Amino acid sequence: MPKWSMALLLALRRGASLTPVIRRRCGRALASLPKDDAGWMTELSPNQFAVLRQKATEPPGYSEGTEGELEHDLKRDYGAKYPDAGGVYECAGCREPLYFARTKFNSGCGWPAFYDGIPGAIREVPDADGMRVEIVCAKCDGHLGHVARTGLPDPDRRTPLRQRR
Repeated sequence: MPKWSMALLLALRRGASLTPVIRRRCGRALASLPKDDAGWMTELSPNQFAVLRQKATEPPGYSEGTEGELEHDLKRDYGAKYPDAGGVYECAGCREPLYFARTKFNSGCGWPAFYDGIPGAIREVPDADGMRVEIVCAKCDGHLGHVARTGLPDPDRRTPLRQRR
């Protein structure tokens, strides 16, 4: 697991492509994933656990302003919150690739945002009240945020996403 406590709960893996061989190497085997909250608590930082397993939302800008968090470390390591499009963001829980870096955009909301997920990597689940659609990792069911269909760079995209952590 990367050292980042990732507000977005993702790690940037630069230069990765998603051939089946690399996809298998990137992710953790389903059988090796924790089966309960106690197991996840030993695998994740407190912030990651709160968001991924308890569906918490961290304050806007938290990732950028907190050392050890994804956007803070991207700025430190690459000089930008939006590094070149040569990588993928992966789930902090199971390390499954979720988004290509080229789909990240500045939504202006304080949370990292993507306008499309890697096919089959995320699932959209309607909230019980029908007001929002939750986005979860298709492999470990980790909470990733909610869909927003406004403020997107390409409104004609089939699956526009704005992630809120």
